[in-house]
Amino acid sequence: MKVSNTIWILKNAKTLGLDDYLKMIELKTSVLIAASLKMGAIMGGAGQRNQNLLYEFGRKLGLAFQVQDDYLDAFGDPAKFGKQVGGDIIANKKTFLLIHARETANEAQQKELNHWMSSNEPGKVEAVLKLFRDCGVDDWALALKNRYLDEALQHLEDIAVTSDRKVPLREVASFLVQREY
Repeated sequence: MKVSNTIWILKNAKTLGLDDYLKMIELKTSVLIAASLKMGAIMGGAGQRNQNLLYEFGRKLGLAFQVQDDYLDAFGDPAKFGKQVGGDIIANKKTFLLIHARETANEAQQKELNHWMSSNEPGKVEAVLKLFRDCGVDDWALALKNRYLDEALQHLEDIAVTSDRKVPLREVASFLVQREY
């Protein structure tokens, strides 16, 4: 995806679909992790297959991380997360949570969601979070994060090295994705 495409997506966020958003976060977060891991594999003399598996591990881990980050912004415990819950909602950011709510909301929920996302009235965060929960966005987001984490860990498992050499990467994955802060 070119920078111009990303700018178009951000300007036309009401029509932003989940695939567009996932591609955007892949380019924002995932490829950085993936490329770093692959460069380490290259520098360490790993074969092409292991390099590619590490890249895919990082790509999927980055997606899981970003999903968790957006989830925590909406549903996290501010005492643990260290940030105000609903910051993305207040800023009208087009997260995957909002995209999925728009895709699954009924007509009345759509209308209410559009109202709240175009205003800054008191109670906005609570109202949007209620709509997210009513649309099942919270459970769906956790399932999506777990799917990406499982896929990442499968790529890690497929790397042809002894299991003890994979432990640090499993620990990093757990830290990044299972965090509550």
